[in-house]
Amino acid sequence: MNPDHPAPSPEDPSSEGEARPDLSNTNVREDLAMAGRCALVHLPTGRTCLLPLRHHGPCEFHQPQEAQEVVAGNLDS
Repeated sequence: MNPDHPAPSPEDPSSEGEARPDLSNTNVREDLAMAGRCALVHLPTGRTCLLPLRHHGPCEFHQPQEAQEVVAGNLDS
């Protein structure tokens, strides 16, 4: 760990506006990630984790239709 740049904790409000370095990964859905979700995609099944970013515990994967509904709901807001 670099003492000049400590790792942000999930509870640290200063980490909210930071860019997500994981967006360059093909297994992260950018539209869901920008909506504040974990957005990790299980590539063999196409299921996506809809839990909040930096959630505790394992991912909970949902059908692509459910992920699309989350994205559509965020666009309507």
